[in-house]
Amino acid sequence: MQNRLKEFREEHGWSQGELARRLGVSRQTINAVETDKYDPSLPLALRMAKLFAVEVPDLFIDDWEPEND
Repeated sequence: MQNRLKEFREEHGWSQGELARRLGVSRQTINAVETDKYDPSLPLALRMAKLFAVEVPDLFIDDWEPEND
């Protein structure tokens, strides 16, 4: 799964620390999500999308497709 968190964060001119403060998480959490070392929980992903006024699939890109039986 890929994400566009850094892109959206930088568009708003926020540091990782500022984004972390707004979301109520640590800066390390933001760094881990941005570098694809950590997938956020669903509640955190929803908060991120809400903060940037986008849909979750606009922020987190999942190329997975179900098998057709």
